[in-house]
Amino acid sequence: MVRRYLGPILLAAVALTPGACRDKNEGAPKVVVIGSEPQLRDPAAGPLSAPDAVLLSSVAQGLVQFDASGNIVGGLAERWNVSDDGLSYIFRIASTNWSDGRKVSAQQVARILKRSIAASSGNSLKDALGAVEDIVAMTDRVIEIRLRAPRPNLLAILAQPEFAVLRGGDGTGPFRIAAERGPEGQLRLTRDVLSPDEEETHHDQLFLSGGAAKSAIRDFVDGKSDLVLGGTFAELPFAEAARLPRGTLRFDPAMGLFGLIPVRSGGELDDPDVRRILSQAIDRDAFVASLRVSGLGARATVLEPSLEGVADPPPLGWASIPIAQRRPQLIAQAERKFGAQKPAIRVFLPPGPGADILFGRLLADWSVLGLTVERAKGPASADLKLVDSVAPSTSPAWFLRQFRCGVAPVCDSQADTLLAAARDALVPAQRGALLAQAAARIDGQQLFIPITAPLRWSLVAGRIEGFAGNRYARHTLTDLEQKVRPGGS
Repeated sequence: MVRRYLGPILLAAVALTPGACRDKNEGAPKVVVIGSEPQLRDPAAGPLSAPDAVLLSSVAQGLVQFDASGNIVGGLAERWNVSDDGLSYIFRIASTNWSDGRKVSAQQVARILKRSIAASSGNSLKDALGAVEDIVAMTDRVIEIRLRAPRPNLLAILAQPEFAVLRGGDGTGPFRIAAERGPEGQLRLTRDVLSPDEEETHHDQLFLSGGAAKSAIRDFVDGKSDLVLGGTFAELPFAEAARLPRGTLRFDPAMGLFGLIPVRSGGELDDPDVRRILSQAIDRDAFVASLRVSGLGARATVLEPSLEGVADPPPLGWASIPIAQRRPQLIAQAERKFGAQKPAIRVFLPPGPGADILFGRLLADWSVLGLTVERAKGPASADLKLVDSVAPSTSPAWFLRQFRCGVAPVCDSQADTLLAAARDALVPAQRGALLAQAAARIDGQQLFIPITAPLRWSLVAGRIEGFAGNRYARHTLTDLEQKVRPGGS
């Protein structure tokens, strides 16, 4: 379900603000991504910020890419085929040039993709392609990805900006970065678009920049920008407090992980019983209600419904008991577990008023147990930290592999064994069964304290008709002023 904000700010936004009436002919669209100024970075060098990801996907397409609704469409590849056994994906690369005029070859693309998933790569999604056996160029324009086991979600992973094809700072579009910047120093992105009959070409451009949430929202309200991307729960109260034009605050129906994990081993949180007490004491419904986002619900399991190849997670017995009825037993458990010397729990959260609300919720719920709750200044001094990540595909493996040993400080070796077996399983039903067992162990050991789904929001002016919310929270900058075709996800 697409989430729609129904709070009083938007419902009362009948009074027009300076940005509410916008001239559709006021020049190239201006896009702001919440965060630092976008930089064109090699995804193999490390995780991408939200502004960097938007820029990279705009100027360095992958083999495939997302359309506005999150559907897979061609990028560098003009078409592709999947073998009957799901172990081979063959892509035909379109006749495309690098910016220096040289042809893009399958050999170059294979080399770039292999570097992105190499052991030395810092690509944040390389583990999602762990079933790739090899990437080979069959001809100058045909590339094959060979798998050890079927991966129905391979295309969604390849469409992520982490697998954009970038060669020495050079991509193949759809946009290119113009040498001349915009009037306020924004990046000017340009492209040439052929008409359907390929007889005429028109020039398309937009301006892209990064910015702090408060200033990005203020400029949007003042009509200085047309699209704001990259909003999270942490900045949401800023948007709620603004006099936004009606219908401009949009939410993605994003899937992924939003909750707490231990930062290190060797402390109180090594004990699964302690983690279970903390998890069951959180009033998730109260926190979700405070965000005022329609369709957003509390979550108590690591997996969410409607993932590929596994049944929806069964509800946990304690989660159906109202918080007021759970608390007396949890207080008694905390007393038996800790006695008079109850520990302080230090939590690291991002800055922002939404994170302040979350900390206030944790403080209220855990203080009832007699615990001291503090907000850590950084991960190094914390006991728990927030995970707020959108899933790159509908594969349950991505959710579960975030908690394997070597990645998470507190882990379960039996869950790791199940995940390793699932990675090599050739039969989808067997893979699903193994992943479900691993999920049950992660939930049973409370290696993750889920709270809700990741929250992603955008501000969309009326002239931006090519925007649509989608489960990957990825938004193309092409055709921003053209209506999204019906039938998108």
